[in-house]
Amino acid sequence: MEADSKPKKSGARLCCVCNQNRAALKRPKTLEQEEIHQVILENQLFKPGERIAIGASGGKDSTVLAYVLSELNRRHNYGLDLFLLSVDEGITGYRDDSLETVKRNELQYGLPLKIVSYKDLYGWTMDEIVKMIGLKNNCTFCGVFRRQALDRGAALLKVDKVATGHNADDIAETVLLNILRGIYSPNAYRGFAREFIKDLERIRPRAILDIIKSGEDFRISTTTKMPEQGTCERCGYISSQKWCKACVLLEGLNRGLPKLGIGRNQGLNSDGKKDRKRDSRTPSIESKQCGSLEF
Repeated sequence: MEADSKPKKSGARLCCVCNQNRAALKRPKTLEQEEIHQVILENQLFKPGERIAIGASGGKDSTVLAYVLSELNRRHNYGLDLFLLSVDEGITGYRDDSLETVKRNELQYGLPLKIVSYKDLYGWTMDEIVKMIGLKNNCTFCGVFRRQALDRGAALLKVDKVATGHNADDIAETVLLNILRGIYSPNAYRGFAREFIKDLERIRPRAILDIIKSGEDFRISTTTKMPEQGTCERCGYISSQKWCKACVLLEGLNRGLPKLGIGRNQGLNSDGKKDRKRDSRTPSIESKQCGSLEF
């Protein structure tokens, strides 16, 4: 019985009350906000008078971002004009509920809210797209359309910068996705990457930071030819090809061929027809796969 009453041996600091379990570290909210403030100052992230759109999904990350930025802007007099920017993909029972949270944030933080929808921008909701294409590859449509919708919303608000509430897991996930796209498959890898990261984190929590560091250390070979940024001939959006990825996907949807823009070798020729005989020397007008982060 005496052996059971002895404190557990551990390299970690034990609780001073029970002397049995590991101590829990509780950080004051104000300390975290001050650390964020120092990062903003050291990296000169903002300038007085700038218009900043906060990507707001209604989730915990973007909600915290909206609160912290509005609080620091007030407390430290950044002089920023802050806006909430949300994308309505048209997913019944999911996005409509989360948008209600964003609308509450609008009132709580006193920030103007702009909502852009897939239906208004593209003529399709994600519910309609899934009905046509099924569950497989629907993430390709959603990711490409959301990225462009966020940019278009920012243009409508005439903001200087867009802030998103990405965490370390999101960054690590993006690093892995870019690696996996080097051994390309038309199927989405995001679900696999997310589960893989969670498994690594359970084994070794620091693995997340290690993945991010490896991504930062990547270097592009001097012999690699990088795509030149231009504009889409159809919609005017930024693109390295004649048509942006969103327009290629939309063409397929509108023609009843939803898989037209799926896959590396799928593209359209100048007549809007599927290009089957393009050789390796002829560049595809299909945009690169979406590799940006999502809020």
